[in-house]
Amino acid sequence: MADTKQRRVIPGTPIFDGEAARKGYALNKMCFSFNSAANRAEFVKDEEAYCLKYGLNAEQSAAIAKRNVLDLIAAGGNAYYLAKFAGIFGLDMQDIGAQQTGMTKEAFKAKLLEAGK
Repeated sequence: MADTKQRRVIPGTPIFDGEAARKGYALNKMCFSFNSAANRAEFVKDEEAYCLKYGLNAEQSAAIAKRNVLDLIAAGGNAYYLAKFAGIFGLDMQDIGAQQTGMTKEAFKAKLLEAGK
């Protein structure tokens, strides 16, 4: 049975759907592994070997090396799993949000505070 369902498009917003989940499975599985301190240490010791261990493709490995959240999302990454990766480097969801919007973290935080008024 062919899937005739069209993919939802929201301009400027990547949709994490079944297609993205399949594309990013290895990347997200690797990021989930960072729940373990031992796995985080193994990654820091040899990032390339760790990426190979989880079967990341070239696009995913390059995005990991660049620490670029938008590239990681384009490679099938899910923000919740990517937060585990970012945590290794002391980054939080506000750092990720700032990268996604092209803002500094301080500007992004100010935008959030203003929106909450």
